[in-house]
Amino acid sequence: MKVLDLECCNSHVFEGWFASEEDFLSQRERSLIECPICGTAIVTKKLSAPRLSLARLASEGPAPQETVAVAGVEQSLQAAWMSLARRVLASTDDVGERFAEEARKMHYGESKERGIRGQASRAEAESLLDEGISVMQLPLPEALKGRLQ
Repeated sequence: MKVLDLECCNSHVFEGWFASEEDFLSQRERSLIECPICGTAIVTKKLSAPRLSLARLASEGPAPQETVAVAGVEQSLQAAWMSLARRVLASTDDVGERFAEEARKMHYGESKERGIRGQASRAEAESLLDEGISVMQLPLPEALKGRLQ
């Protein structure tokens, strides 16, 4: 089993587990690997080393510690984003393509207010905003919509 550090075109870093290098390449070619943060299938393998030369790093000064701190902050932000996305999925109803219609029904009192999510075109979203209906674009990765292991 190979654990690879991956990065999407939006600079989100995550891990992937593969049977082999060939398995990774095959899955990437078939767009089976998705970023868990933004859902893009444009993913590259980051360089990784199984061993660090600590003597060399120590002679280079404090930069490695700064890098670790920034990486820790980035990981915390990604974890917070995933937590928020899971809460949105758990607390809203997916109305799919009927999003604009359902939002209007709630706004005009034709149906009970509740949290909804779905798809709307840019024109539909702008029309809702013009009517005073608050909407927000929130891209949710497909991987979160199914079971995570």
